[in-house]
Amino acid sequence: VFFTDRIIAMSFPSSGKQSFYRNPIEEVARFLDTKHADHYKVYNLCSEKGYDPKYFHYRVERIFIDDHNVPALQDMLKFTASVREWMSQDEKNIIAIHCKGGKGR
Repeated sequence: VFFTDRIIAMSFPSSGKQSFYRNPIEEVARFLDTKHADHYKVYNLCSEKGYDPKYFHYRVERIFIDDHNVPALQDMLKFTASVREWMSQDEKNIIAIHCKGGKGR
């Protein structure tokens, strides 16, 4: 789901059995590399799960937010500062944000 031309919200990029019903991590990486090569950063807002950031050329930042909870103010400030910095570096830069299901956090 594109919120704007520069912000994508998605469900967790998964591997193994979960990739049958969530975004397969290889497909997500291929999409981002094809459409936004060198101009994307992924934000993992899922405290429960992580993955190898090499799929996204180590442009992954993780903010630990528990499912069905409001993030701490400190975490929101860290997140918004990081996004602001990334987006201001180049007008082609985009962000891809996800939690587990892609809509809760």
